Amino acid sequence: MNTERITELRKDWEAEEKIAHIHGWDFSHIHGRYEEEEDLPWDYKQIIDENRIDSMKLLDFDTGGGEFLLSLGHPYSNTAATEGYAPNVELCKKELLPLGIDFKFCDDASKVPFADSSFDMIINRHGDFDPLETARLLRPNGLFITEQVGGENDRDLVKMVLPDVPKPFPELELSIQKKKFEVAGLQVVRAEEAFRPIRFYDVGAFVWFAHIIEWEFPGFSVDKCFDKLLEMQEEIDKNGFVEGTIHRYLIVAKKIS
Repeated sequence: MNTERITELRKDWEAEEKIAHIHGWDFSHIHGRYEEEEDLPWDYKQIIDENRIDSMKLLDFDTGGGEFLLSLGHPYSNTAATEGYAPNVELCKKELLPLGIDFKFCDDASKVPFADSSFDMIINRHGDFDPLETARLLRPNGLFITEQVGGENDRDLVKMVLPDVPKPFPELELSIQKKKFEVAGLQVVRAEEAFRPIRFYDVGAFVWFAHIIEWEFPGFSVDKCFDKLLEMQEEIDKNGFVEGTIHRYLIVAKKIS
C-alpha cells in the first residue's frame, strides 16, 4: 500500500471518527456499507405482535428514540416508555409525550418509575433489564419480551483492533439470564440464541460503528489503532469485506401469579 493511499485513508477515517454520533438508534449513516441481523431465526416484532392486543398496557423499556415503539401502532393511551441516554431522552420528550405516551426518564433498570403490576407486556430490545423489577411491574400473566446483545457480540472485531480488551458484559449469556428470570419467579416460555455474521464493506463504516458502540471498543481511535485498521483495509481489498460475529439471544418470560 503506497504512502499516498495510506494518507488518504487516514484522512477519510479521521473524518468518520469526527462525525460519529447517533440520533435515536439510527445507523443510516452507514447503510449499505455494512450489514447485520439479516437472518436472525426469530422476528422480534412478529413475536410482539402475536402476543399484543390493543387493550394491553405496554411498556418499552430503554426505547432509544421511540422509533421501534411507534412502529408497533399500539394505542398511545395504553403505551409507556422509558429511556436513560440523555440525547434520546430529549428526543422522546419531543416525539412521544405529545402523542400521549407515558414517557419517563429512567437510567436504572432496578428502579423503574411505575407502580407494581402496571403492565401486561414489557418489551426491551438491546436495553438494560432487571428480572426482579420486571416481575414487580408485570401483571399476572403479563409477558416480558426481549432481544438482547450477548456477551460474545463483535468480539472477533474487537480483537482485530483492541486485542487486549476484555468482554464488557460476560454475564450476558442466555443460560445465565434464563436462570435469573426463573429465580425472579417468571416462567421462561421461549429462549433462543443465535450467532450471525456482521460485515463491513469499508473501514470508514467500521470506524464510525466502533465509536458509536464505544462500550465494546473502549479507547478505540484511528490514531491508536491505525496499523490494525490498515490490516483490516488489506482484508477488504482482498475479499471485499471484513467479517465479525454478532451474538443475540431472545427471552420471552411470563408472570404466572
